[in-house]
Amino acid sequence: MKKTLLALSVLAAGSAQAGVNLYDENGVIVDLSAAAEVQYIQEYTPNSDPFLRLDDGDLALNTTIAVNSQLNAVAGIAFAFEDSDVKNDELWVGLGGDFGTVTFGRQLLIADDSGIGKDYELGGDGLDFVQAEGDQTVKYVYDNGQFYAGISAVIAEDNKDTTADTSIVDGRLGARFGNFDARVYLYSGSDVSGDFVSFFGQNGSLDIDGYNLEAEYFMDAFALAASFGQIEYEDATSANKGKVEADTAALAGSYTMNQTTFALGYTYLGWDEKPTAGGKTSDDVNTFYANVTQQLHSNVKAYGEIGYTDADDAEFGYVVGMEVVF
Repeated sequence: MKKTLLALSVLAAGSAQAGVNLYDENGVIVDLSAAAEVQYIQEYTPNSDPFLRLDDGDLALNTTIAVNSQLNAVAGIAFAFEDSDVKNDELWVGLGGDFGTVTFGRQLLIADDSGIGKDYELGGDGLDFVQAEGDQTVKYVYDNGQFYAGISAVIAEDNKDTTADTSIVDGRLGARFGNFDARVYLYSGSDVSGDFVSFFGQNGSLDIDGYNLEAEYFMDAFALAASFGQIEYEDATSANKGKVEADTAALAGSYTMNQTTFALGYTYLGWDEKPTAGGKTSDDVNTFYANVTQQLHSNVKAYGEIGYTDADDAEFGYVVGMEVVF
């Protein structure tokens, strides 16, 4: 049961993949995991040039300690390496058992797991819940193999752009039936810090409500996935509230042959915009991508991806990259 609960604790935190077992004695398990990923990428951004990107760097330490035969204590600490800075992005404690795992502290929200895309960087703009982590977060996850659920909440966290406090509640409910997996994500946030200058003319706070329906089907070497979501952003900063309502849809598929995986995908984003000043407008963007991944080792993969979007003046996108985890 200890190792099962350790896996649940990692799921609850959303940190780097479990790697090296440092200690496993007397009811105490300590694991260290890390990931490093570097890319050479041409983004969709108009008039941009390709560049070498330090995409991801993570270091995580997780522990499970058996309190008794029915209850374990869990904890995690993780660091992210971004833009030459080191950030402590996880610091949490919790309890786990047959009832599930509940954790408290700095961690990812349930919504961070949302999405079925098989892209690396060029999947385009899809569902965006804006904030999917928090310092003052409580999270509960449960998974019995067939049915799974989770709920998390950010409790009165300081908003960096306004004097209001950010509060978020989100959740997930899903089920597995053989090779079929379906779930729904729900999200509701108030005074969420966001950059929506193009819509509302200023940075500030957003009230956000949305959902995403997802389904995946696995058949031998093939994997197929689809999703549909809707989300509403409302300006919570000014008295003359602007609003954006968006619909998103995604299709993706992959085929694995030995150590090589080929994937294709499509993302749709359509929105109705009612800014704080001016009339209502509508627009949509369609994005297509394809990639191939070579698993050089269980801990090492290299990949290449191309993408196209019909957004105005967008560049043709491409990326090659390599990820090492341990």
